[in-house]
Amino acid sequence: MNKTFKAFAVTIALLALIVAPACHKKVAPVVTPTVDTSMTVPPVPLTVTTATAQPVTDTADFVSPKTDTVAVDTLPGDIEELNRVAQSRGYVQDAFFEFNDSTLSAAAQTALTSSATWLKKNGQYNLLIEGHCDERGTEQYNLALGDRRANQAKEYLVTLGVDAGRIRTVSYGEERPFDPGHDESAWAKNRRDHLVLVGK
Repeated sequence: MNKTFKAFAVTIALLALIVAPACHKKVAPVVTPTVDTSMTVPPVPLTVTTATAQPVTDTADFVSPKTDTVAVDTLPGDIEELNRVAQSRGYVQDAFFEFNDSTLSAAAQTALTSSATWLKKNGQYNLLIEGHCDERGTEQYNLALGDRRANQAKEYLVTLGVDAGRIRTVSYGEERPFDPGHDESAWAKNRRDHLVLVGK
């Protein structure tokens, strides 16, 4: 019986050695890290180089993007209203002349230069130049003078870069006065090239 007991004891001991490590696992304690707020962490250097940011000097940059184009005005679709707006805003300006003269004065050239600038930016419109005269002189003479005045303005606009194919001329002589008066003040207003926008 002693041998049987020894064999049994040895078997129990072996089982204890095999089973004990499997059943007896140590559980690692849960450690909650604590942060020491008195310590400062040095900044991590960037390894990627980026373009240097320019300082902001104009807060309008954040409101709307800057463009090199002129702001687009809302123009009326009706051609008569368009001409009223264009004249009142100075987009196209009449050129005035001295008595019995078709030479462009400095003031007339300035008016036509402003008109050319607008016309070149708005290629969707053509132009009719109406030559006008005051009431002095014969009807035939004034028709010819109005024609010379209208063509002088056309030639000048073409030299400024407006396509000649976009410009037509007509002479009304003394038939359509701007001012119906019969004095120098009225006549000065009537000696003009009147610029009229027309659709293509």
